[in-house]
Amino acid sequence: MRILPSFLSLFFALVVLAISAASFAQVSISIRIGPPALPVYEQPLCPAEGYIWTPGYWAYDYDYGDYYWVPGTWVLAPEPGYLWTPGYWGWGGDRFLFHEGYWGRRVGFYGGINYGFGYFGNGYEGGRWDHDRFFYNRSVNNVNVTNIHNVYNTTVINNTTVNRISYNGGNGGINARPTHEQEAAQRERHIPPLGAQAEHVQAARANPELRASANHGRPPVAATPRPGAFTERGVVPAKEAGAPYHPEVNRAAELPRGNSSVPRPGSNVPRPPASVHAKDLAPHPRPAPPNTGNPKQDQKYQQQQEKLYAKQQQEHQRLQQKQEQDHQRMAQQEANEARNQQMEQRHQQQTQQLEQRHVQQQQHLQERQQPANRNQNKPPR
Repeated sequence: MRILPSFLSLFFALVVLAISAASFAQVSISIRIGPPALPVYEQPLCPAEGYIWTPGYWAYDYDYGDYYWVPGTWVLAPEPGYLWTPGYWGWGGDRFLFHEGYWGRRVGFYGGINYGFGYFGNGYEGGRWDHDRFFYNRSVNNVNVTNIHNVYNTTVINNTTVNRISYNGGNGGINARPTHEQEAAQRERHIPPLGAQAEHVQAARANPELRASANHGRPPVAATPRPGAFTERGVVPAKEAGAPYHPEVNRAAELPRGNSSVPRPGSNVPRPPASVHAKDLAPHPRPAPPNTGNPKQDQKYQQQQEKLYAKQQQEHQRLQQKQEQDHQRMAQQEANEARNQQMEQRHQQQTQQLEQRHVQQQQHLQERQQPANRNQNKPPR
């Protein structure tokens, strides 16, 4: 049994291609100033069984020349047995490079960064898989045992020096190197960040309050209960910055100037443009027929999926029509460049919010169907 049905996986993949190049393009991002310290924050309550904690981190936006905080969040694992290896910033000899996180059967190297909540710099102490069920270590995870029963308690002895340093190598960075086991894990089959995670990064990038220059290392949204849920109940603000914030550090973050050869995002990795208009989005895939082994249940689930699919198609078409009308009205009014730019920014925000809402709707539907799916697939004792 897969935690994510095939139509959801395909849907997430299309969202990644259509909207968010930000998280994938960060593999090629390189700058000469390391990110701020990791903020101090609490972990939100785990929303449901099967969710894995993915810690927050600082990403970089060349458009603003600033770091921005990507909140930690709970993410539904793509397959049973898969764990999350966080991304990290590492010194590459003359600049910092961001190494993308990934899903795999073993946790690989993540720079020795102490992200907390089970990610203490080496491996993962937050839980383990037992066949198709994930068991949570309550000593490091915020889990409601009334709703989630597959838990255990193992005290974690953290031998890593407690600090909030957010990068490996360079001046003042973590001094850690991958072990043979971690190098082997890095060569195994991986699943890249899911569409929901890409949406999460895009939403963080679009939020001015999450830029380091605005929050001084203490983001108002430090962690969320689900990807992209920045305004839902359960959002956690940072208690404090991990270290004093120095604004001159961020202003000094290098952009290409003169004969500088600092790579820009997309110079090494193909980067599709972020979708501005609804018409630019790839069409949503039609959901695959459920297969729980119970024909009546399959019929019910298919009806629910088709109903949501039709509703989302209608919303997409309505937004596309509205945006086209805006363009026609601006052309008739012979609007100046400033007004046209404002319209385009509004269209991009509308488009991203629509896709983000559709991803969350798909997730919520899958979660409602998941418990019954699990029961249907569980072998009799």
